[in-house]
Order: sequence, then C-alpha cells, then structure tokens
Amino acid sequence: MKKERKTAQEPAGENPRMPLTRRNYILLAAGFAVIVLGFVLMAGGGSDSPDEFDYAMFSWRRITLAPILVIGGFVVEIYAILKRYD
Repeated sequence: MKKERKTAQEPAGENPRMPLTRRNYILLAAGFAVIVLGFVLMAGGGSDSPDEFDYAMFSWRRITLAPILVIGGFVVEIYAILKRYD
C-alpha cells in the first residue's frame, strides 16, 4: 500500500494566486498621484511677512478642490486594495 505524501499545499477553498494584480498596482499608483496632487494644491497661500494677512489661503482651490482630491485619492486606494481581478 502506497503512502500518500503530504505536500505544502494551500488549504482547500483558498486560491494560491497573488492577492494583488498589475491592475491593482496601477490603481494604487493612480490613487497615490491624486493624493499628492491634492496636497500640492493645498500648499502655499501664506504671506512673506507675518504682519500682513493674505486672503489667498482661503481660495476655492485650497478650501474645496484639494480636500476633495485627497479624499477621492484615498477612496481609489481602498478600491484598489479591495478589488479582486481575475
């Protein structure tokens, strides 16, 4: 009677493929780029002298657009990690 060898195999029901594919990594890079763009748009707006006040820091780009881009980038990151491509 032959003895069956046990090999180091994955348990039944689990897929042995890589958890993230190339498409996931492309989406991760795109999400990271959107987050960086949002932080770049948020930067600046200060004045050269602390004695003068500059209203440029309250521009629509810094107050509205940049935070939307940052949050959108994090949503893309979460989607890229959770999405499973076959």
